Amino acid sequence: MSRFQTLLAGERHSFGSLAEVMAKATPARSGDALAGVMAESDVERVAAQMVLADLPLKLFLTDLLIPYEIDDVTRLIVDSHDAVAFALVSHMTVGQFRDWLLSDVADAPTLSGLAPGLMPEMVAAVSKLMRNRDLIAVARKIRVVTAFRTTLGLEGRMGSRLQPNHPADDLKGIVASTLDGLSFGVGDAVIGINPATDNIPTAMALLQMLDDLRQSYHIPTQSCVLTHVTNAIEIINRGAPVDVVFQSVAGTQAANEGFGVTLSMLKEAHEAALSLRRGTVGQNVMYFETGQGAALSANAHHGIDQQTLETRAYAVCRTYDPLIVNTVVGFIGPEYLYDGKEIIRAGLEDHFCGKLLGLPMGCDVCYTNHSEADQNDMDVLMTLLAEARAHFLIGVPGADDIMLNYQSLSFHDIAYLRNSLGLKAAPEFEAWLMAMGIVSETGHLGESGAGALRLLEAAQ
Repeated sequence: MSRFQTLLAGERHSFGSLAEVMAKATPARSGDALAGVMAESDVERVAAQMVLADLPLKLFLTDLLIPYEIDDVTRLIVDSHDAVAFALVSHMTVGQFRDWLLSDVADAPTLSGLAPGLMPEMVAAVSKLMRNRDLIAVARKIRVVTAFRTTLGLEGRMGSRLQPNHPADDLKGIVASTLDGLSFGVGDAVIGINPATDNIPTAMALLQMLDDLRQSYHIPTQSCVLTHVTNAIEIINRGAPVDVVFQSVAGTQAANEGFGVTLSMLKEAHEAALSLRRGTVGQNVMYFETGQGAALSANAHHGIDQQTLETRAYAVCRTYDPLIVNTVVGFIGPEYLYDGKEIIRAGLEDHFCGKLLGLPMGCDVCYTNHSEADQNDMDVLMTLLAEARAHFLIGVPGADDIMLNYQSLSFHDIAYLRNSLGLKAAPEFEAWLMAMGIVSETGHLGESGAGALRLLEAAQ
């Protein structure tokens, strides 16, 4: 007889493993249906959530979803677990943990101290018992502060990545988009380019251009070309101006191997970037991106639901003390998150789970053109994430990335969120925006547009 069972509406529901309970307790999404692990009905989903709520958190220490012997992410999770920090909640069930997180006892300092004691699977489990408003309420309490040339994650502030991609990596086009974004107060988290041609010469040219631009305008921010980590290591060795090293990561060893990445590579890149000591107010030098469905798309999911695997990816991220972590929540496509409702739920889950694990969690609020989603869905998600105090959000020209061919947020959207919710940019960046006349002393965009004109005049 299964130990994972319950009675619901006069019917007994049994589950064969912890992985099955986790998968069937997850709110419905297309990726889990594709993997064949989703609950067959809402009744079965509620039954799985009832079982999950009664499971002790300690169970996750021994009932590993992926065996220790075959997966280096599992080994990382187990070997880095802080038993002393975990002691605070070690007596709780998953359901009791949910109630505690929503209580006033779980304040910002307490949650910060708890983070090293939480395994990703524990965090994924409790998120499955939460409504969207619960995910927002808890995430909003958590403060994670990181820094390089700007200080991110402070109370009352929300960062932004300026994403000036170009389908031909044209330097003039990228500069034009960058100046456009800066004129809306975007770019305090990072100015980050996805290169259309991912090779070392292209990346070096883009990095040099961004660094020249930054120094010309005395902009207190950091730049990044989102090239593969092995390229970044070589670029550092060649003496290019690397601020922040990027890499996409996933929640299993096999999925990371699909990205051409190992944990030792990430360690080498982290140490190489630290050695440059280019930061002024901090030395958080890594930028990670993740996304639900990455492991399944690589056939490296081990029969585990995609949200739990996404949360395991955060264990990889927090090992290297990143400046920012970004879930590209709707980018992988409708095979994994079918419509706006699924994308909104996943974005709130990812943000909550990352912050609870101690990460500087942001989001690319986005969707592909063949998804059942539109910009109104993104309006909802970006507003909810800003209310939940996301570390940063991404903005692209016109909300349309013409290189990656997907829809994200616009520079105007970042300005809307800050103006409507009373949020400001990072303090160092805000001071520069005020000095340039781009924002007023209240943090609102200047009505005259004088700051934008100064940028354009300087560019000419």
